[in-house]
Amino acid sequence: MTAPLSIPEPARRLAEAIREAGGRAFLVGGFPRDHLLGRLSKDLDVETYGLEPERLQALLRSLGKVNNVGEAFTVSKLQLGETEIDVALPRRDSKIGPGHKGFEVEGDPHLPFEASVRRRDFTINAMMLDPLTGELIDPAGGRTDLEAGRLRVVDEDTFGEDSLRVLRAMQFAARFALHIDTRTVALCGVTDLSDLPPERVFWEFEKLLLQAPEPSIGLRAGRELRIFERLFPEIEALVGCEQDAEFHPEGDVWIHTCMVVDEAARDLEGLSHPEQLTVMLACLCHDLGKPACTELIDGRIRSPNHEPVGLPPTERVLDGMNVHTFGGFDVRREVLGLVGNHLKPGQFFYGKETVGDGAFRRLALKCDVELLTRVARADDKGRGGHRTGEAADWFLDRMQELQVADAKPEPLLLGRHLIELGVAPGREMGETLQAIFEKQLDGEVTTLEEAQAAARKLVDGN
Repeated sequence: MTAPLSIPEPARRLAEAIREAGGRAFLVGGFPRDHLLGRLSKDLDVETYGLEPERLQALLRSLGKVNNVGEAFTVSKLQLGETEIDVALPRRDSKIGPGHKGFEVEGDPHLPFEASVRRRDFTINAMMLDPLTGELIDPAGGRTDLEAGRLRVVDEDTFGEDSLRVLRAMQFAARFALHIDTRTVALCGVTDLSDLPPERVFWEFEKLLLQAPEPSIGLRAGRELRIFERLFPEIEALVGCEQDAEFHPEGDVWIHTCMVVDEAARDLEGLSHPEQLTVMLACLCHDLGKPACTELIDGRIRSPNHEPVGLPPTERVLDGMNVHTFGGFDVRREVLGLVGNHLKPGQFFYGKETVGDGAFRRLALKCDVELLTRVARADDKGRGGHRTGEAADWFLDRMQELQVADAKPEPLLLGRHLIELGVAPGREMGETLQAIFEKQLDGEVTTLEEAQAAARKLVDGN
């Protein structure tokens, strides 16, 4: 499992400078873990021993640009060329207030290794790797846990002082395919989560949805840790919500949702980061309307109107993660558009003989067609059996034929054209523009000249 040790040159240079000054540097956190897993790691967190704070600061400033962050303690962000390294002293944490920030932290360059790693969350993150010798310092047994596929807390007495660790357990379980040991499950289940700000909740779910090959592992871990019942009861409500076995042989809505997010995670290539996030959030939320509207109709389990019914609970989930615009992309708007229309590709496919071109064009106004196709494909394939996503593929092809797959339809007729016809800005202009746009969506007008002629006729008729 372990890959050959490959230390980034900036980290090696820093470790050599610290050694020459009489200290010792270790790579901590994600780097030793990822090394043992045979993965390349971008995490460069260095813990230094043997150098007093003033001596360490002077040394860092001699190497590159330094930015010190933090209040009660400082972490030095050292910029070496293109590489940023977080440099810190080993620290003791004392809980002095509520929340994940309510800690008093004291740096101590002479702290024993065993005491230093006690503040870490899980044993797999409590290892220390000497970048010069390759020596692994592992007082908490993280290597053994990693080899056993086990996630285990370092210190049971202090674990619950930082509630964010519960959500980290969920995403670590998914990203590294780990099972959570019984004692850790119990500790997480009784840790108060009410102090967590939505932004921090989002960061952990983002890692779960976008960095895990099978996010469902984390979703199931989240249920085991009682995350959903406390933070997102809308998602917890999916458990036990029955579905018609003919269309959903896989089981209830919860099982289906887990399968859908896994299918979606396999189909993100070619999308930007905000687009990937949008698809995964939409898949997580796509059936949140079912618990409220599922009923037995004529002997069959049905969930009529679950698309619009699912919008309010989706908004509550997005509120709980403070999801809005991300990188200039309106993730919130698109997620709601996808949830509210995720059945349309299948409905259009099976009703292809009666669905007109206008329906496709109008749908393109409501959400991103490419992202809707990905969600619909995952929804179809996440049902067990041998579903292929045929309906979603056909839908995208049809949207491309109508030239609305990559861009929303834009009105041919604008206000300035109506002013030329003598129509003043106001209600009449708005109604006329909308009427002509509806004709355009239905394919009744295809050029500006045809739109102007239709508008002239409409205005003269008034």
